[in-house]
Amino acid sequence: MNSLIKLELTRALRNRRFLFFSVIYPSVIFLLVSNQSGNVGGSGLSVAKYVMVSMASFGALTAVLMGNSERIAKEREGGWVRQLRLTTLPGRGYVLAKTAGAAVISLPSIVVVFLVAAAVKDVRLDAWQWLALTGAIWAGSLVFAALGVAIGYLASGDAVRPITMIVYFGLSILGGLWMPSSTFPGWLQDIAKWLPTHAYAALGRAIEQSQAPHAQDIAVLVAFFFLFAGGAAWLYRKDTLKA
Repeated sequence: MNSLIKLELTRALRNRRFLFFSVIYPSVIFLLVSNQSGNVGGSGLSVAKYVMVSMASFGALTAVLMGNSERIAKEREGGWVRQLRLTTLPGRGYVLAKTAGAAVISLPSIVVVFLVAAAVKDVRLDAWQWLALTGAIWAGSLVFAALGVAIGYLASGDAVRPITMIVYFGLSILGGLWMPSSTFPGWLQDIAKWLPTHAYAALGRAIEQSQAPHAQDIAVLVAFFFLFAGGAAWLYRKDTLKA
């Protein structure tokens, strides 16, 4: 499994377009939308701090979701997954390798946004907050890495990209990564607070406010991780039976 993770990292780092959209693109958006002064809603956070967490989370989401889903769909069509089944690698090992490999790639997306925020927008936090933010957003990206694996087995060919894009933008917008969910209608806010992206960004904002993450947000992320990982494993076994 370690060899497969190394292979996934090498392939991802060679994809310049993927690196641009997952690493550079979130930082560019951060610079474009963080120019306003004042605080965001009732959060008590400045616009720069609020958007920093949103774009770091968005960059990690891009890295693990977009990268995993399309790559797996192509591997299925190209016969690479069939070849892996001839080895001693178990099905759960394949899913874990894909999830772990994608999560490692998400780290630069997070760090670059933080560096840009500190250097250009003068965002200042305590050392423990920077470390906690990085760890929380990085660990949280595992949820969406598992979702990417599931989508890669759910769809194939030309269908995987539109399905991934719908899920990608839907979760980003409704989860409050593009705009504060407090601006949504009341009924939509009630839906948004149960989405994994909303809980994901809430972890970072709690740390910025020197608060402990809410138990509900952690529970939502854990529940969705097991849902997505379990779905990915089931789809892998189903795909194996078809082969």
